[in-house]
Amino acid sequence: MEVAILGECMVELSQQPDGHYKMGFGGDTLNTAIYLSRSGGRCDYFTAIGDDLYSAQMKAEWQKEGVGVNNVITRAGANSGLYIIENDDHGERHFHYWRDTAPARELLTIAPDIFTILMDYPLLFLTGITLSIYSDADRETLFAFLKRYRLNGGRVVFDNNYRPRNWHSQADAIHAYQSMMENTDIALISLEDEIALYGEHQVEACMERWISKGVCELVVKNGEQGCTAYHQQQYVFVPLPNVVKPLDTTAAGDSFNGAYLAARMQGKPLEGCITDAQHCAGVVIMHKGAIIDKGIPLQPGDLA
Repeated sequence: MEVAILGECMVELSQQPDGHYKMGFGGDTLNTAIYLSRSGGRCDYFTAIGDDLYSAQMKAEWQKEGVGVNNVITRAGANSGLYIIENDDHGERHFHYWRDTAPARELLTIAPDIFTILMDYPLLFLTGITLSIYSDADRETLFAFLKRYRLNGGRVVFDNNYRPRNWHSQADAIHAYQSMMENTDIALISLEDEIALYGEHQVEACMERWISKGVCELVVKNGEQGCTAYHQQQYVFVPLPNVVKPLDTTAAGDSFNGAYLAARMQGKPLEGCITDAQHCAGVVIMHKGAIIDKGIPLQPGDLA
């Protein structure tokens, strides 16, 4: 089983302990794709990049990671987006973006056949950041496709990653998220983003909002407080196996998603999927940058 992942990847500059910056690449959906692949899953990435040197290097690195790139569109004369990560004393990250003219924003317009191709995938993963990069018209086109996709047997996986600066207003974001909820089968969401968007601090109320829209599988990620999940009309709480002080939380949720989906594709039970995801995220947050060195084991039983 392969997962189609829809989103944007950018050039990343991450602050190092000595104050210098290391160049890499990242973006929530691409991070998920890589950690899914490293966890034994298979996925194809759907995005658009520029024809600049850095874009070519990014695509080559994705291939080395085992991420499918046959559906990556190259836009002539364009440059991919750029972001800088700075970390405070608590390991929390602060982002600065240069992405307004990135070709990924136009993917649904410049590659209209993408929807026909996506129909062949059993799972489609996207995030709130994916929604935010598209125009209002392209988002409505996407929602209409998701309805057809689900009627055709496909299942939609959504992470609620919310970045206020990516939206014209909070009201616009809430409107888009409401439409997305109605077209989601599996939601892997963070309470932090629910608080930022809705002001909702209670896990139970947050879960009810998603379940009431028809989401049949839900995981609420709540940092050190562990995860609360809903599946097959059952609720389960899974605490963190270890609580650590993070060095960099950049891809905590993204790596969780990748490991969760890989475990799910391998047929593991819900709690096993969450435990694998927690282990993976726990390793990633102890290293700088979104994509850690490939040789670092992501699970307790893995060999370096």
